[in-house]
Amino acid sequence: MAKEKTPKPKATKSARAKAAKEVKTLEQLKAELLTKSADLLEARKGHRAGELVNPRVITHTRKDIARLKTAIRAAELKGEK
Repeated sequence: MAKEKTPKPKATKSARAKAAKEVKTLEQLKAELLTKSADLLEARKGHRAGELVNPRVITHTRKDIARLKTAIRAAELKGEK
């Protein structure tokens, strides 16, 4: 006899969010933002020159920069209160 499959309850948006691996200070976040920005610049140059093997690096780096900017803004707002 085959087992009956029971449907899994769908995860809510908050349940799907990843937990923070470590808490970083505002200065660490800003330093990482500068590093990622430099990485993005180098990846774009490499893509134009035809040297970049995986162009998805550009997309991932852009998204990492957006996440860092969001975290920096949240930390700034938290500090104002």
